[in-house]
Amino acid sequence: MQKDYAANEPVETIYFGGGTPSLCTSEELKDIIAAIYSTHDVVDNAEITLEANPDDITEEKLQLWKMIGITRLSIGIQSFFEEDLVWMNRAHTAGQAIDNLQLAKKYFDNITIDLIYGTPQITDEKWKHNVDTAIALNVPHLSCYALTVEPRTPLEKMIRLEQSKNVDPDKQSAQFLLLMGWLEQAGYEHYEISNYAKPGWRSRHNSSYWQGKKYIGLGPSAHSYNGKERQWNAANNNSYIESINKGILPFEKEVLTPAQQLNEYIMTSLRTLEGIDLAIAGSELLEQSKKFIDGGLMKYENNSLILTKEGKLLADGIAAELFG
Repeated sequence: MQKDYAANEPVETIYFGGGTPSLCTSEELKDIIAAIYSTHDVVDNAEITLEANPDDITEEKLQLWKMIGITRLSIGIQSFFEEDLVWMNRAHTAGQAIDNLQLAKKYFDNITIDLIYGTPQITDEKWKHNVDTAIALNVPHLSCYALTVEPRTPLEKMIRLEQSKNVDPDKQSAQFLLLMGWLEQAGYEHYEISNYAKPGWRSRHNSSYWQGKKYIGLGPSAHSYNGKERQWNAANNNSYIESINKGILPFEKEVLTPAQQLNEYIMTSLRTLEGIDLAIAGSELLEQSKKFIDGGLMKYENNSLILTKEGKLLADGIAAELFG
């Protein structure tokens, strides 16, 4: 149903994202990969990523994942401290996080892990331990996120009832600055606000989003983008399945105006190491950015606008001010 959406462009990356795709059997994953290969033109060296929880990882699964064509694992570690994992309501233990990450490295070179900072109980010392552990384990790619409190979640309720401390934005900013320094020293490229990679280990899949490439999203809630419009599938599992069984793809869509397309380019490219290319965004953006350059939040290099470390703390706000 979606094969013509991206105008039959070759598929460079395939990403099995959350929920928890590591709960699928290897046969189910194999069938999906085979269906993609039979329907689309997939390049020879495609990057095929599977998100996995540490508690789902076994030696047998790792062998099967490699056999069916998975090339990259994204492991949701979050923290190497037991008390943090309990507070985050994660199913795995700190021991499983380290043991199964080491086990995964026996079968996969291309691994990324998620770490979370800025939670009420993570001190700077604990945050350094988490980052040092990832560096010591020689993980080639890290995605590091500040904890956000979403409305109508158990955490939001706990904070509201004063059963948990709220997040401290100043502490989050300080831990983000520390993170940038530690990983730069360890030889990682800070190639996007939340992503760090050893040279040659950037995520090709994530990079395609920031470069504005087309993508097809399959499954409930999945988003697709073809350069001019984006669409998102129905979120309810049952209604999604019923529609698919009737031969109808259930989605809503939004056609992007030229101004919206430019704003999206500004928002995504500003988050990257390469920054906003003024040959694409227009030279008039340089004048709009003067106050950020003068304030040390941005630099102008190679006809591009690039955030400084301090600017990265304010990326969303700066992008909003540059929108047309």
